[in-house]
Amino acid sequence: MKRKIYDRLLHWKNESNGKTALLIEGARRVGKSYIVGEFAEQEYSSHLMINFSSTSPKIKKLFRDNLDDVPILLQKLSNLTKTRFVERDTLIVFDEVQKFPRAREAIKFLVEDGRYDYIETGSLISIHENIKDIIIPSEEQRIQMYPMDFEEFCWALGDEVTIPTIREHMESMKPFGGDIHSTFMDVFRQYLIVGGMPMAVKTFAETRDFSKVEEQKRQIISLYREDIGKRAKVNRRRTSALYEAIASELSKHDKQFSLSDIDSNGKYANYENSIYWLEESMIANLCYNSTEPGLALGLNREMTRMKLYMGDTGLLVSMAMDDDEDTEHELYVNLLQDRLHVNEGMFVENMVAQMLRANGHKLYFHAFYRKDENGNTSKNRSEVDFLVRHGGKISVIEVKSAQSKPHASLDHLMKVHSKSLGQCYVLHTKDIRKEGDLLYLPVYMAICL
Repeated sequence: MKRKIYDRLLHWKNESNGKTALLIEGARRVGKSYIVGEFAEQEYSSHLMINFSSTSPKIKKLFRDNLDDVPILLQKLSNLTKTRFVERDTLIVFDEVQKFPRAREAIKFLVEDGRYDYIETGSLISIHENIKDIIIPSEEQRIQMYPMDFEEFCWALGDEVTIPTIREHMESMKPFGGDIHSTFMDVFRQYLIVGGMPMAVKTFAETRDFSKVEEQKRQIISLYREDIGKRAKVNRRRTSALYEAIASELSKHDKQFSLSDIDSNGKYANYENSIYWLEESMIANLCYNSTEPGLALGLNREMTRMKLYMGDTGLLVSMAMDDDEDTEHELYVNLLQDRLHVNEGMFVENMVAQMLRANGHKLYFHAFYRKDENGNTSKNRSEVDFLVRHGGKISVIEVKSAQSKPHASLDHLMKVHSKSLGQCYVLHTKDIRKEGDLLYLPVYMAICL
């Protein structure tokens, strides 16, 4: 289960040299504990992992009683855990640190001590919520961890060829040819179904059995529902309603989330906290309308007009099936054989959102009213799927799961905003081609954007 974040951990270790602790934020079950354990085993002569959701009361008492004397705290910690600490060659991991905020506060003093390295892991929303009465350490360096991307999925399957070939063709813009493109689309559709949650990927790599993969994904969905159920009563209901409606809202033509679909009196102000929770938990990826396709996408963000994508597309596929085994089998077959067409767009667009997010992009779309040659404004709203910053320009991305054309909204935008737009793309299920200033790329090439 090779993960790219490993190189970022190594970079932190070498660059920080004990001057900062590292906080890894991410949704539950994305593999935070696993990769940190691998990193500790490979890069340090000794390590200690403290899981604060299950550690002993004695360990917690150390952090309550000994913060004024860090050397004594560390000596007692070494004795209690029977772990030999080696100066500048020991990693101490605070796993599920949100369960015990006092340990997070201790990071400031532990880093000042300087003898050992520290990594914290936790669910992002819980980390942000559980900060009452503690001082947030400025010595924290933060990185976010996402589900396995397409390349990591290929690695798990023992495939070291697909992504390098895709990147070569991104450089040359040379079409793949029918056989190679078809093979890559097959692998991509497998990724679409399985998703990037490590246990689901591991199960698929070992068994190639989608029903066993489905069991793993259902467990994660249930876990997320339990997390939502632990919220305050009013927010729990609203957050649950948002979460359960993601699949149905994405199945709409414009895919925009309408609060009136789940609440006849739905107002953004009433759901703001729930929307924030889904975004901060990294269960969902939020995509906001930017009213102007310029570099200041965030400044032009329209908070009340948004799309809610699932953080992991494999989980979205499972939620769309609604626990129906017959639907599950039919959907899997149709996705694998490119026969779905009607609803495939929601899964493909969700996956593009997931891939862009993993590449560090915040998500924006652009909705607008077109004007004709006489200056008359259309009554119908037009829209392009994604806007991303690239090289001082804005790239527009349209996702087409069936036919590559028409894309009148994209054409209009390229004409009206030609000076501010960079390279624009149509991601589709066909091979590479270029028409004028527009690049048509296979959807799996979103990993290159």
